[in-house]
Amino acid sequence: MPIRLIAIDIDGTLLDSRGQVPEANQRAIAAAVARGIEVALVTGRRYTFALPVAQRVPSPLTMIVNNGAMVRTKQGETFHRRMLARDVARRILEATADFRVGALVLFDRPRENQVVYEQLDWDDPSRTDYWRRNIEYLAEIAPLEACLTEDPIQVMYTGGVEPMRVLSERLAGLEFAREFSVQVTAYETKNFALVDVLHPEVSKGAALRAWAERQGYARHEVMAIGDNFNDRQMLDFAGVPVVMGNSVSELRSDGWHLTGTNDQAGVAQAIERFALV
Repeated sequence: MPIRLIAIDIDGTLLDSRGQVPEANQRAIAAAVARGIEVALVTGRRYTFALPVAQRVPSPLTMIVNNGAMVRTKQGETFHRRMLARDVARRILEATADFRVGALVLFDRPRENQVVYEQLDWDDPSRTDYWRRNIEYLAEIAPLEACLTEDPIQVMYTGGVEPMRVLSERLAGLEFAREFSVQVTAYETKNFALVDVLHPEVSKGAALRAWAERQGYARHEVMAIGDNFNDRQMLDFAGVPVVMGNSVSELRSDGWHLTGTNDQAGVAQAIERFALV
C-alpha cells in the first residue's frame, strides 16, 4: 500500500546542523504533496517557534506541536488541543523546586506571556540566544506558580543531560505521576536536554495515531522520520518508521529503517525511498 501520511520531526531531522531546511528536503516534500500525500511536522517546539520553519517549506503542512499537545495548520486553524491541568502543573513545580532555574511554563496565547519564567538570567550563555529570538513571547513571574491562572500546555525544563536525567527519574517517582506524561529530548554532544511535562495522554505517537484515524489513514500508510527520544512513540506507531543517521543510539538499535543524517538530507532520502516509489 502507498504512503498517505509522512510525519517529520524538525530539529535534528528536517533541519540540518546549521538550522536550515536543505533544498533536497523541500523538493522531496513538494513531490510527496504533489502525489496527494499529507505531510505533517511533528515537533516538541511550540507553534509560534515551529511556524518559521514550516514557512520555509513552500508546501501545505499539518503541524503537530508541543510533542502532540496541539494540531494546527500553517494558517493557525486549531484541530486538536490537550492542556495540562493547572493544579497538576503547580504540584509539579512544587516537587521540583531545585530545578527552577531551567523551568518554564508554556501557554496557548497569541503572543505575549506565552513562555513564562521565574527569572531570566541574561548572563546564561546556554539560554540567551533562544531568549533573544523569542523576547516578544517571554514573561517573568515570581514565584512561577503564580502564572497558573489557566491550564498551560506544559511545564518545561532545560539543562545538562545528566541533571535532566535525574529530573526525569524524580518525576517518574512522584505519587501523582499518572496525572502527566514526560517527554525527553537530549543532545549529548551539546550536553543539553529538554524535559517536557504534559497532559497524561499527550505524546507525538498518540497525536499521530489520532490524526491518522481522523484522516482515514491506516497505520501501514503512515511513515515517520525522527532522531530523538521524544520521537520513539510516533516511530512505534508508524507502519514505516525511519531513523536519522544522526539519531540517538537508542533509536538506531531498534531495527527501524535508517536514512542519512540531517546534513545529508536524510529526510529527502527517506521520502524518495519509501513514498515516491
